[in-house]
Amino acid sequence: MKIYNLSPEELLIFKKKAFQWAVSFETACYFDSNSYPDPYSSFDLLIAAGSVREIKSSSKNAFNRLSSFIKPCKWGIGFLGYDLKNDLEDLNSHNKDELQFPDLFFFEPKHLIKLQGNQVFLNSMDGDEVYKIINSQQITSVPVQESVSFELKSRFNYDEYCLTVEKVREHILRGDIYEMNLCQEFYSKGMEFHPEETYQKLKEISPTPFSCFFKFQGNYILSASPERFMCRRGSKLISQPIKGTAKRSYDEKEDFQLKEDLRNNQKEQSENVMIVDLVRNDLTKCSKAGSVKVEELFGIYTFRQVHQMISTIVSEAHPLLDNTEIIKAVFPMGSMTGAPKLRAMELIEAFERSKRGTFSGAIGYFSPEGDFDFNVVIRSVLYNSKTRYLSFQVGSAITYASKPEKEYEECLLKAEAILKALA
Repeated sequence: MKIYNLSPEELLIFKKKAFQWAVSFETACYFDSNSYPDPYSSFDLLIAAGSVREIKSSSKNAFNRLSSFIKPCKWGIGFLGYDLKNDLEDLNSHNKDELQFPDLFFFEPKHLIKLQGNQVFLNSMDGDEVYKIINSQQITSVPVQESVSFELKSRFNYDEYCLTVEKVREHILRGDIYEMNLCQEFYSKGMEFHPEETYQKLKEISPTPFSCFFKFQGNYILSASPERFMCRRGSKLISQPIKGTAKRSYDEKEDFQLKEDLRNNQKEQSENVMIVDLVRNDLTKCSKAGSVKVEELFGIYTFRQVHQMISTIVSEAHPLLDNTEIIKAVFPMGSMTGAPKLRAMELIEAFERSKRGTFSGAIGYFSPEGDFDFNVVIRSVLYNSKTRYLSFQVGSAITYASKPEKEYEECLLKAEAILKALA
C-alpha cells in the first residue's frame, strides 16, 4: 500500500487522470461519492482497474458461487442483478432482455486506488510505477458532435402506462399488495456514443453519493444513483431506502416549499413507511434478535435534480452468517419491489415489459476488512457496445392513492438528468 498526499488542486487533476487511466482496462469500476457527506462512507473515491480473476453467473446458485469467490479476495467489486430474485424464490423472468448482461459479475481488481481527504491510497504490485503512469496521462476529451440524432423509445406509451397503473391499483384494492414499484424502459438500438464522456456529463448534471462507472466485457453501466441498498461497517448493517420524490426549483423560496411539502406529504410518508417495515422484516433474517432499529424516519435530502425522502434502518449482523448470506436475506431491495415483496415481484413480472437485469440491482464492493457497501442501480444508463443497445429504466411506487398522470410525471423527472447527458 502506497500513500500520497496531494493538494486540492492536485487531487482534482489526479481524479481526472485516474479515471482516464482506469477505463483503458477491459474491466474497471469507478465509485465517486461526489463529496457528499455520509457518515457510513469509507472513501471519497474508489477506483478498481484490471482483473486478476472474475466470476460471471446466471441466477441459478449465484449467491453460493459468489460466497466461494469472495472469501479469498482482498477486494471484490461487482454487481448483483435484480433477477437474482429467481435464485431466492420460485420466480421467473420472461420479459424482453436486449441488453444481455449477466445476473452477477464480480472481479478481484489488479489495481485499487482509494481517495480520502487529501490522501491517495494505492494498492498495487508496484504502486509507485502505477502512480507515475497515471500522472503521465494527458487529459483528453472526445470532441462533442454538434448534431447527434438517435431514436429513443419506451416500452409503454402514455395511455398504456396509465392503464397499467390502474391495474396495479386494482390489485391493491383486492388486498394482493399494499405497494408496487412499476418501471418502464427507455431504449435505443444501433446507438453509438462515448460512455466515458456521457458518464462525466451525467456526473456533472447529477452528482450523487453512489455514482459509479462500471466497464466489463464491452458492457457499460453509468450510474447517478442517490440510494444506498446495504452497507456493513464492523458488525453494523445499514439500509437506506428512498421513497418520496419532489422536483427542485431555481427559486430559493419555492424550492424550500417543495422540500417542506415532501416532508409533510402523507402519501409519500405512507410509501416510505411501508418499505421501512419491509426492510425491518428483511433485516430480522440476518441480524441479532432485537437489534433492528429505525435510525431516521422520513429524512429529507437534497440532490441537484430532486429532493428525496430517505429512511435509515440499522441492525447488528448475525455472527453466524457471512456477507453473501446477509445480502441474500434482504435482496432484492424493498424500495424497488413493494409490499408484500414476493407478491409484488410476481406482479412486476406480469405488468412490466422488460427484464430489469442490472437495473434495480446493486453495484458495490466487499473489502478486506469484511465490510461491504452497495448502491441501488437507479438513474443509470446501461449500454452493450457489441450490439449498440442502450437502455435506462425509471419507475415509481404505486399505492392506491396514486394518480397515473402524476406517476408518469415522476418517471420523467427521474429521467431528466439522463436525457440531458445523452443530449
